Amino acid sequence: MDHLFEFLSHQMFLQTVYVVVLMVFLGIEVISHVPSILHTPLMSGANAIHGVIVIGAIIVLGKVDISNIPAILIGFTAVLLGTLNVVGGFVVTDRMLEMFKKKK
Repeated sequence: MDHLFEFLSHQMFLQTVYVVVLMVFLGIEVISHVPSILHTPLMSGANAIHGVIVIGAIIVLGKVDISNIPAILIGFTAVLLGTLNVVGGFVVTDRMLEMFKKKK
């Protein structure tokens, strides 16, 4: 019976790896075909989604047991990197929008 569980967990791991690899290739293919004019609105939408993800990471991090140091470190890193991603995305979007404004 243990061999069956080991086999199934190995199969699930391989399926997860296949799905992640396919998502990477699909994401690269989709992003490479986005016209330049749509880049700014799509980036703003992505920033909003990442903001929701950061809020979720903060909520999950708040529920972690204090004695679980690795989980706290991983959660803190996730919140930090997610926040940097959101702020950087908004800065880039703002700079792109400045290019379209008329100069005085």
